[in-house]
Amino acid sequence: MAAGIRGGMGVGSLILIAASIMFMFFVVLSGVTNSVPLSNTWFLQADTSTIPGAHRSTSQWTFWFVCGANNRDCGAPVPALPIGYAWVDGSAGAPEALVGGHAKHTTSYHYYYTWRFGWVFYLMAFVLDVFGLFTALLAPCSRLASGLSGLIIGSALFFMTMAASMMTAIFVEARNRFHDAGLSASIGSAAFGFTWAAWACMVLATIMLFLGCGLGGRSSGASSRASRIDRSTPTQTTRSPPRGIRTTTAGSSLGFWRRQRRRTGPSAFPDTESQHRVKDEYA
Repeated sequence: MAAGIRGGMGVGSLILIAASIMFMFFVVLSGVTNSVPLSNTWFLQADTSTIPGAHRSTSQWTFWFVCGANNRDCGAPVPALPIGYAWVDGSAGAPEALVGGHAKHTTSYHYYYTWRFGWVFYLMAFVLDVFGLFTALLAPCSRLASGLSGLIIGSALFFMTMAASMMTAIFVEARNRFHDAGLSASIGSAAFGFTWAAWACMVLATIMLFLGCGLGGRSSGASSRASRIDRSTPTQTTRSPPRGIRTTTAGSSLGFWRRQRRRTGPSAFPDTESQHRVKDEYA
């Protein structure tokens, strides 16, 4: 029974891990092609028509690129892409809160490092998630593999939590700064939907893997050993007394010995001297 439940938990966790990897692929590969859903996957879309250094009327920030509408006309891929690279040829007209001395004097300290760390955490979660998928292949038939996979996916979940939180916060703030500057901007529902869907799949997969590892542990092993001992120990049967012989309890046995002591008293057995006196009288 426990093995069957553990197998079901392992298969379910495999499906969830594979789903989380698929969702993260959509985010990581956004901007690479113009096909759906990658063409609709972006973190932030903003009106940059009044920023001469942007060279785009609409800018969309993805995982590797700054692109135009529908993720077309993308620039060169840049790891941990700074937000200010959308106006790398001049920051005049850009929201002042976003502009600073980092990334060729295009991005402020706060937005530069928050997005950079979020990007790194996202990539670490993606790599650990892929690695955990391979170890989880043995989870349906092994408690050790289930526990090891749970630790790996749990680590991926930790980095994914950090990445999703930081990325959501930084782009929501950037959208608000565009609004403060009188420019239209919106958050990408697809990119953040895929991100948080992958996070939810990791949470469920981690729970199922640890549950699968816990099934069939010490308690079930002890019960199985106890059942084996019970089967191997011969049962002792109580013999009934032969017919005609009554069994006595402790109280009746004690009364029997008391009666015997009274019988063996002085009246029951006279002494030898008195017996000789009677014989002499009749002689």
